[in-house]
Amino acid sequence: MRLLLVHPSPLMYSEIFLRLEPLGLERVAAAARDAHHDVRVVDLQVLPRGELARELAGFRPEAVGISLNYLANVPEALGIAADVKRADPRCFVFLGGHSVSFIADDVLAQAEGTVDAIVKGEGETSVGPLLAAARDGGLDTVPGAVSSQGRGPAPKTLHSIDFPRPARDLTRHRRKYFIGELDPCASIEFSRGCPWDCSFCSAWTFYGRAYRKASPEAAVEELAGIREPNVFIVDDVAFIRPEHGDAIAAELERRRVRKRYYLETRSDVLLRNLEVFRRWARLGLEYMFLGVESIDAEGLDLYRKRVSPDENFRALEEARRLGITVAINLIVDPAWDAGQFQLIRDFATTVPEIVHLTVMTPYPGTEIWHTESRRLTTRDYRLFDIQHAVVPTTLPLEEFYRQLVLTQQVINRKFLGLRTAVGAARVLGANLARGQTNFARMLWKFNKVYNPARQYADHQRPVAHELPLPPPAPPGDRRELYVHTRPLKSRP
Repeated sequence: MRLLLVHPSPLMYSEIFLRLEPLGLERVAAAARDAHHDVRVVDLQVLPRGELARELAGFRPEAVGISLNYLANVPEALGIAADVKRADPRCFVFLGGHSVSFIADDVLAQAEGTVDAIVKGEGETSVGPLLAAARDGGLDTVPGAVSSQGRGPAPKTLHSIDFPRPARDLTRHRRKYFIGELDPCASIEFSRGCPWDCSFCSAWTFYGRAYRKASPEAAVEELAGIREPNVFIVDDVAFIRPEHGDAIAAELERRRVRKRYYLETRSDVLLRNLEVFRRWARLGLEYMFLGVESIDAEGLDLYRKRVSPDENFRALEEARRLGITVAINLIVDPAWDAGQFQLIRDFATTVPEIVHLTVMTPYPGTEIWHTESRRLTTRDYRLFDIQHAVVPTTLPLEEFYRQLVLTQQVINRKFLGLRTAVGAARVLGANLARGQTNFARMLWKFNKVYNPARQYADHQRPVAHELPLPPPAPPGDRRELYVHTRPLKSRP
């Protein structure tokens, strides 16, 4: 079967800070190819929409799968599905991915017949059976599938994340993938899932708090085959198990694989496993994203981070000693007033770390979805991108965005001012010498993208598709939130 896999356009923050290769889609493509299908990939993060039309006309796919890891992409995905059906009503159209897994029935209804099935859970295990059922019938027997024929059995969990390896040869314009100054940058997965249960996050509910690790040999074999000099480790929390991080490091040293790395982890994991991170710093770990989320204990308790402010600040000190540049994420509470924004500006200008701001957003699959969704001021999918306020703000909405952007601009100037101009120019020059312009474009586009008038105007757009509300009563058992209902037993 001819299969075309599509990743939708970038979200707001992707216009500035990063553009990551569609790793999940590449793995699904590899699984489909292993099942003897002819597969192509169109990533609209890096390709114009016209390229999709050309593939539909030239490749004439018998099936089209659209990735929906991000809630804000739902309207675009439904538009693509409608376009595909108009071009060829016989084409089998399906959606899959993290976000759509939690609202599959509702999105299927909103598609009004332009989507044949939605696949919940991990796509690698379901794409083969799904395409077979599309050809031979029996969609209601496919694990994780939701269609007009009914629901299939519960989604199957991938036994080992060593395989299938991502079909990176199917993604074009790979030089357009980057994160910060790591330009270009590939992505890799060393582990999957998260054993913590932060109230704002849906990683743990998607995987049922399961946690799986790639074998060190498979991880390094894949790393050795990546052409890009920079790699983003996409694990929700890197190196939870120190012996796993050490084993991968040892294999890298043995094979003399050298890259520059960016990863995400938690403050308590960094403090517990300092020797592992020290070893990785020697191997090329240069950047680290820490989900600090709040600078006070009250905020950390609200988000159930299970760390203290003291642990967060000690982790920052240790990262500085290791020579690792840290990006801190702080969650902006829509209840903040001007004084709290000023407090964050003061904090951001007194620490050497990069500070990112994301707006507290209740997403399906999170616990706060069940506590905050009745307060929603909008259900426009496009605004659920952690850059817009979707619950009531203490400040008038226009002033909230003015304060938010002002804070972001203060942080941005800290890294583009005189103190850092020399370093930025050096990095920029090195990237440009290699023909890489992503980092340069990021620097010059900030004020265009982060604009309070633009963000406020986004609320005034006509809305074709709205996010469904959860049932009136929250689940009595948190396991009812899980997509994968039989979690693995491995623990951190």
